[in-house]
Amino acid sequence: MSEPEPAQAPRPTLRQWVSGARPRTLPLSVVSVALGTGVAVAGTDGGGGAWAADDHAVLVAVLCLVVALGLQVGVNYCNDYSDGVRGTDRFRRGPARLTGAGTATPRSVLAVGLTSFALAAVAGVVVVVLTGLWWMLVVGAVTIVAAWYYTGGARPYGYRALGEVSVFLFFGLVAVLGTQVAQLGHVTGAGWVAACAAGLFACGVLMVNNIRDLEVDRLADKRTLAVVVGAPVARGLYAVFMLAPFLLLVVLLVPGAPLALVAAAALVPALPAARIGARPAAAPRLVTALQLSSAASLVYGLLLSAALVVTAS
Repeated sequence: MSEPEPAQAPRPTLRQWVSGARPRTLPLSVVSVALGTGVAVAGTDGGGGAWAADDHAVLVAVLCLVVALGLQVGVNYCNDYSDGVRGTDRFRRGPARLTGAGTATPRSVLAVGLTSFALAAVAGVVVVVLTGLWWMLVVGAVTIVAAWYYTGGARPYGYRALGEVSVFLFFGLVAVLGTQVAQLGHVTGAGWVAACAAGLFACGVLMVNNIRDLEVDRLADKRTLAVVVGAPVARGLYAVFMLAPFLLLVVLLVPGAPLALVAAAALVPALPAARIGARPAAAPRLVTALQLSSAASLVYGLLLSAALVVTAS
């Protein structure tokens, strides 16, 4: 991919740089780490008190959050760079991207993305040193490579209808279970349920974003899952992604975690989000659905994590 640079390098504002990180989607990382911590506490012998007594427990949880946010911010900037230099964003009608709009040079956007990856890697190495789980270095390396090739490289898999598979795997299974293992040392049944819930919400956020961009992605030959299956099926899948996590709460009720039901309060933003996204809607309405989706995932994740911690205490 070529990197055309303008004669006079643009100077984006702080607000534009922050927008480039796509803050509306960042709660997904918070949710993953919160749920991973919640299921770790729930699986600790002695409950929350025993977890808190661990000298490294809080530090590891914070570092896991740094890793998750660093990876997500990094992939957002690298996507901005890759889509921009590839020319995909020339069809874009939504919020302008740094590279595609010429707000920042491709090289500077890439540098910020790679720096974010580096910060995540450093935090991840510290987690590994503290826990002694050296095999997690391989998981971290694979995650960074996957983040880059989502839209980077000659054959980005994000252009081949694999975006939802990727976010389910990395925002769900890898992030939640990785956080649990880092704090607990092993995975539990509740961990798998929480990981699937986090992954489904991540799929919902990506799907509604891709429904909004469906026509321009088709013009740019960006074959997202929404483009491949078409708008009606994509809208149905979005509703499933947003509502399925609430069915998973039933699984947590069986082993004796009745407080998990408090996470159903996240239906307050999830239901209107699903209602908007499941019907034909203009781009501004779909942006609202995206915001509600992100809010639903955050409410769900924080409440469920708190419920698990209280139940374990």
